[in-house]
Amino acid sequence: MTVTAAAPATVSFPALGTTAVLLVTDPAALDNARRVLETELAAIDLACSRFRDDSELSRANAAAGREVTVSLLFAEALQTAFRAAELSDGTVDPTVGPAMSALGYDRTFASVRPEDVRPAAVVRPAGWRSVQWDPGERRLRLPVGAGLDLGATAKALCADRAAARAARAVGCGVLVSLGGDLSVAGEPPEQGWQVGIADDHAGPWHPDAPVVAVRDGGLATSGVTTRTWRRGGRTLHHLVDPATGDVPPPVWRTVSVAAASCVDANTAATAAIVRAQAAPDWLRHHRLPARLVRTDGSVLTLGGWPPDPEPGD
Repeated sequence: MTVTAAAPATVSFPALGTTAVLLVTDPAALDNARRVLETELAAIDLACSRFRDDSELSRANAAAGREVTVSLLFAEALQTAFRAAELSDGTVDPTVGPAMSALGYDRTFASVRPEDVRPAAVVRPAGWRSVQWDPGERRLRLPVGAGLDLGATAKALCADRAAARAARAVGCGVLVSLGGDLSVAGEPPEQGWQVGIADDHAGPWHPDAPVVAVRDGGLATSGVTTRTWRRGGRTLHHLVDPATGDVPPPVWRTVSVAAASCVDANTAATAAIVRAQAAPDWLRHHRLPARLVRTDGSVLTLGGWPPDPEPGD
């Protein structure tokens, strides 16, 4: 996903194991908006990283079996994750941490060995309903052996928080993209934010790629082609089916969804990958605009998502 239209001001930098992109409609607001974004990124990383020993998530996982009281930010991240699990009927489940590790994603993606002769283990997650969570008291108890991974929601939550906070702080239109999952706030450009859709947000821009206008809410793309590795002769990726603890059947290469927030868009896009053949009916039921790319490259658009342009148009 790439923002194609030239904005008055933009900056990008590495963050959360991916690339953060910030655009503002007022060039004078860029520095202040960046400070807001960097503050949100640091806070979410410290709260929700699975790969930091000092993160609140790591401490909560280490305390499985015991009750812990969590911070306000981590409570918001947990509530967001459990809401995503409920809205997706469990296909986006925050208890996939042990399953991810068993498949080989047990360290930052940059450190994952792309090829390993060891077979990948399959560990079925405990399930989000097994977690005891009291949002009013901010008390959490994980079952023994369970572990959280908030990768499906924390980055999107950060984009939503940062865009809204930056727009309030600087008083202009703001777009925040984290690894291609984006949130917008404030007054957008006259034609909306022009966003190109691609399998890899960091890849080269192709002139025939589809472009959509985003004026509010969020847009997210989930895919199985960029974060991959091999274990025991199998190609694996970072999206896990909570029902099995394994990667889902290879039906969709990428799924892009527009929704009221980046969190909702990313939840739906991830759920669609996991739901495989059942994804179109599920997306239609929720009336979400979506673009699904099959593994053979053919495209299905739903819910008012504009059709792809013909090559050369």
